[in-house]
Amino acid sequence: MASALTDKLTRLVKEMRGQARITESNVTDMLREVRMALLEADVALPVVRDFIARVKEKALGQEVLGSLKPGQTLVSIVNRELAATMGEGVADINLAAQPPAVILMAGLQGAGKTTTTAKLAKHLIEKRKKKVLTVSGDVYRPAAIEQLKTVTKQAGAEWFPSTPDQKPLDIAHAALDYAKKHYFDVLLVDTAGRLAIDEALMKEIKDLHAALNPVETLFVVDAMQGQDAINTAKAFKEALPLTGIVLTKLDGDSRGGAALSVRQITGAPIKFAGVSEKLDGLEVFDAERHAGRILGMGDIVALVEQVTAGVDMEAAQKLAAKVKSGDGFDLNDFLSQIQQMKQMGGLSSLMDKLPSQLTAKAGSIDMDKAEKDIKRKEGIIQSMTPLERRKPELIKATRKKRIANGAGVHVQEVNRLLKEFEQMQGMMKKMKGGGLMKMMKKMGGMKGMGGGGMPKMPF
Repeated sequence: MASALTDKLTRLVKEMRGQARITESNVTDMLREVRMALLEADVALPVVRDFIARVKEKALGQEVLGSLKPGQTLVSIVNRELAATMGEGVADINLAAQPPAVILMAGLQGAGKTTTTAKLAKHLIEKRKKKVLTVSGDVYRPAAIEQLKTVTKQAGAEWFPSTPDQKPLDIAHAALDYAKKHYFDVLLVDTAGRLAIDEALMKEIKDLHAALNPVETLFVVDAMQGQDAINTAKAFKEALPLTGIVLTKLDGDSRGGAALSVRQITGAPIKFAGVSEKLDGLEVFDAERHAGRILGMGDIVALVEQVTAGVDMEAAQKLAAKVKSGDGFDLNDFLSQIQQMKQMGGLSSLMDKLPSQLTAKAGSIDMDKAEKDIKRKEGIIQSMTPLERRKPELIKATRKKRIANGAGVHVQEVNRLLKEFEQMQGMMKKMKGGGLMKMMKKMGGMKGMGGGGMPKMPF
């Protein structure tokens, strides 16, 4: 995410932290670098000027000059002002309306409106416990209606049918009537996009807005568009009373400028960020946490949320009780640990949220290779019989060969997995005996990835 901007600002943050004394001269030098980094990241010039002026004013104030650690104080000011540029804290979606609450999705073609509509439906179902209906008013783009039907089903919401020969206003009225009669909490209306802004598009969406009176009008914008995103945002803001912004493709953004500019240019808060192509890849946008990511400070809160969401607490408690009682840790338990890692989004997804100084140390690890290794281990265990998983000591030469053939790997890989399993089994035995501290010390001395494999630790 925003890799080029993050790299430059992270380097500057390190330089700032090391400053024992802050003067107007070194602040000016640093801010010149920050200004260049922001402009290269396609941040709009008025936004850059305003940001630099605010940081400079506070950097030369008593807060920094009187601080025992001026470098760190300056970093915190940059972080705070980055967050302020993108909006304060979290701007939640507004559903305070007589059901159904209508949410109108606006934006150019290719910005990801249809996928974002389904992602938002999934978010509202899972996080807000709402009954959601989606409808497509895009009667121009081939297969747009079918695409919404498919992704809506995957999201677990209900889809209202429409056809390309209908008028968008008629579709919207019919969907709203259906949503009222069937007691839906939320109606998500996916509107037509164009490859560029034109009068016909703007008139159509204005008419839809007037007819539906939505509680939220969300502008979906591709974060990778840079300056174009800002121009598009201006045009939509002039045409519609935007209540919020959804930044899509933030995971693939090499510049990061849109996130810093779009809030200030439109005056509308950023409410969501698309962070992956998966339907659960929609995050509630938190300006402070996003600023931390841009500065290379990571997003530990998001990491904890991801891990918590991915962990099967019941399974974890059962394993803990099993270990405590002295029952053996077998290959079924080992497989369960591997699957927990997959549910958390995999290694690369977790690493992305760690501070840059930690991920830099792990830079030598090939994440793709590690992810493949985890899948390979899962395949090896699934090629074993239930008895072999319960009693790994039975697995001798002929069984190893059969398991290797079943998993499509060499026998050496089966041996490697069994060795790793034995190491973890040994750790579990020490946990049973209360030697947790000894185990932690030993874990600290282990090699991180074991030749590109998964970490030698209980995930």
